[in-house]
Amino acid sequence: MPNSDAHSADHATSWQGVSGRLYGIVSESLDGFTLRENHLYLIAGAKAVLWVGSTAELVADPLSRTRFRRALGEAQSIIRLTAPTEEGERLSTIVDLEGGGPAASASAQAA
Repeated sequence: MPNSDAHSADHATSWQGVSGRLYGIVSESLDGFTLRENHLYLIAGAKAVLWVGSTAELVADPLSRTRFRRALGEAQSIIRLTAPTEEGERLSTIVDLEGGGPAASASAQAA
């Protein structure tokens, strides 16, 4: 089960989706953060995922743009991962990431 403390994403190397799937992640700096094509981004607050998406959501969806702006104002961490190329898979991944959390380390899982 994913750790519900989204802030610990700063130190995570993987994110566990609600499905149980593990995703490799890269932490982004809050200062000077820039969206790149072909990546998904997850913006986390102290206790919750605030926004997950890509440049495609920001261009196509006004509601996503609003959520993104709000999320940046409350962000504790931003993580990046490569976006799936197929639309359906990308949208499923977004939903999976939104419900997940930083994966417990192997040593913590063994304890």
